[in-house]
Amino acid sequence: MEERIEKWRLILGQKADPEKEVELKPTKKKMDNVLEALYDSDRKGGLGSSSPNINRWLGDIRNYFPSSVVQIMQRDAIDNLGLTQLLMEPELLDSIEPDVHLAATLLSLNKVMPTKTKDTARKVVEKVVRDLEKRIKKPLQEAIEGALKRTVRNYRPKPNEIDWHRTIRANLKNYQQDLKTIIPERLVGYGKMKQSLKHIVLMMDQSGSMASSVVYGAVFGAALASLKSIQTKLVAFDTEVVDLSKHLDDPVELLFGTQLGGGTDIQKALAYTEQIIGYPSETIVILISDLYEGGNQDLMIKRIASLKSKGVQFISLLALDDEGAPSYDRNMASRLAGLDIHAFACTPDMFPELMAAALMGQDIRTWKNLQEK
Repeated sequence: MEERIEKWRLILGQKADPEKEVELKPTKKKMDNVLEALYDSDRKGGLGSSSPNINRWLGDIRNYFPSSVVQIMQRDAIDNLGLTQLLMEPELLDSIEPDVHLAATLLSLNKVMPTKTKDTARKVVEKVVRDLEKRIKKPLQEAIEGALKRTVRNYRPKPNEIDWHRTIRANLKNYQQDLKTIIPERLVGYGKMKQSLKHIVLMMDQSGSMASSVVYGAVFGAALASLKSIQTKLVAFDTEVVDLSKHLDDPVELLFGTQLGGGTDIQKALAYTEQIIGYPSETIVILISDLYEGGNQDLMIKRIASLKSKGVQFISLLALDDEGAPSYDRNMASRLAGLDIHAFACTPDMFPELMAAALMGQDIRTWKNLQEK
C-alpha cells in the first residue's frame, strides 16, 4: 500500500502534496526532483542553461529510470524546455541515451550544429543505425528471400526445396482414409530466384514530421540494397529531390545527406521517380509521407495513376516508425483510395512482412486487414 501511494505521489508531482504528507524514501525523493525539473508546468528551462545542471540531470535519470524511460524524458526535455543547446555540446551529447528520435533531432540540426559537435553527433547516429541494423536487417532479408522463392514454381524439387503447404493442397484428393495420410502424386517446390527479379524505389519525405521514418527508411533501404535479387533506389525529397541510391551501402552517410525540416513537393519527386523506372511491371514504389502536398495535388494524383497504369505496384506509408499513424492529409488519402491504394502507417517490425506480401503480389489492403485481426 505504501509503495502504491509513493508511485501516485511521483506521478502527480509535488503540487499534489503541498503539505508533504507523503514521506518519500531517499531514492524516490531524487526521482521526484528530476521529474519535477522536467514536468513542473510553472518552470521554463527548469534544468538550467549551464552544462553542470544538465549533465547532473542526465546522470540522474540514467541512474533512476530504465533506458526506454530515459529516452522519453530526454525527448520531452528537448521538446518541452527547448534544450537544443543540450545537443550542441559534445560533452552533453556523450551523456545521452541514443535512440531513433534523438538521431532524427540531430539530423534536423545538422546544418546549424557547431563543427566541434558534429563528430559526436555522427557517432550517436551511427550507434542508432547499427542497433537498428541488428534488429531489422536479418528479418527483412529472410522475409524477402522467402517471398522470392515462393514466386517461382519447381515441380521436380529436391527434398530441401519442397513447399509442403502447396504440395499438400495439390494432393488433397489423394488422401488415404485407412492410412490417415496423403499420398503425393506431385511435389511442388521452390524454384531458383531470378537475378534482379524485382526493383524497389523508396521515396522518403524529408519534412520535419517524418524525421523518425527517415531514419528507419535509410536503414531498411540499405538492407534491401544488400540483396542481390533486389535492385533498390532511394529518393529523398522536400521541395527538391535528391537521389541517395549511391549511399545505400552506408546508411549513416545517407542520413547525413538528407535535409530534414523543409517543405513538401511530392509530385516533383514522383516525376523524378517515373524517369528512373526501367521495368514498371517488376517495380514496387513505396512512398513514405504524411501526404501533405505543398505542390500540385491534382498533378500528384495524376502521376501516381500513371505509374499504376504502367504496372507499377504503389504503396503509401504514412509513417515507418513505432509511433502509429501520424497526422496526415485525410483528403489525399481518400483520393489515393480511389486509385485502390490504401495509405497506412507501418511499424518497423511489420515492414519485412509487408515487403514479402508485396513481392508475392498479394493485395496490400487484404494483407493489412489480416494483420489487424
